[in-house]
Amino acid sequence: MTLPVITILVALAIVLAWLHLRRSAYLIAALALALFLGVGCGPIPALLASGLQESYPATVAVQKAQVTAIVLLGGGTELAADGRTQSVEVGPLAFGRLVKTLQLYRECKQVNSVCIVLITGGDPVHHGKTEAAVYGAVLRQSGVDPADLVLEERSLNTFQNAGYTAPLLQSRKVEQVFLVTSGVHLRRSLLYFAHFGVVARPVRGDHVSAETHFLPVSHNFLVMDLVLHEYAGLVRYHVYQFMGWNVQAKRAGAL
Repeated sequence: MTLPVITILVALAIVLAWLHLRRSAYLIAALALALFLGVGCGPIPALLASGLQESYPATVAVQKAQVTAIVLLGGGTELAADGRTQSVEVGPLAFGRLVKTLQLYRECKQVNSVCIVLITGGDPVHHGKTEAAVYGAVLRQSGVDPADLVLEERSLNTFQNAGYTAPLLQSRKVEQVFLVTSGVHLRRSLLYFAHFGVVARPVRGDHVSAETHFLPVSHNFLVMDLVLHEYAGLVRYHVYQFMGWNVQAKRAGAL
């Protein structure tokens, strides 16, 4: 997302220079250079990433409750080739979420008798298996009781994750909800779940940081794209709310 914008700015500067609009060309070129260095060297993505994830903990204490749910948000799947066969595996950005979910589940079972792991995620990239099914298999192999797993396999994005998960939680009369996802994804996820009446305790499965360098590095452009995707989702939600395009929201705190 970031590099195409910089490329467009450079192309625009070249066109303006060709049209002999040198001042405008210099201004656009300077903007492209500033953006390239600001992102590639780290300060811009570092600032934006900290605004999304710094307030969310990596560990939380599980309290006593009649029914506790750990909601794991899908983070993609990958087609992996192994010789002549292909398998669908957990996406590279989701392993931290799985580890954190497993830790929470084990802690929950020590405190409460009813601990549900609700995995939400369909197959948006058409790999042939849903995120919920792939993640569920890994958690079963890691010791989660199959009876404690609930799979939501219809959702194709975070807003649908929240919309399809809310009634599943309500039907089971869940008293305590933990929401596990990547750190940069939590702010948007909590907003969407609150829209459907689910107030959850956030738990980040990972933390993404930009690297400070004198010369631009590709890692910082990746971080920039991740955080821009989240801010775009936040802006889109509020625009849709203002326009009345979001589905009817439930009363916050209904669950």
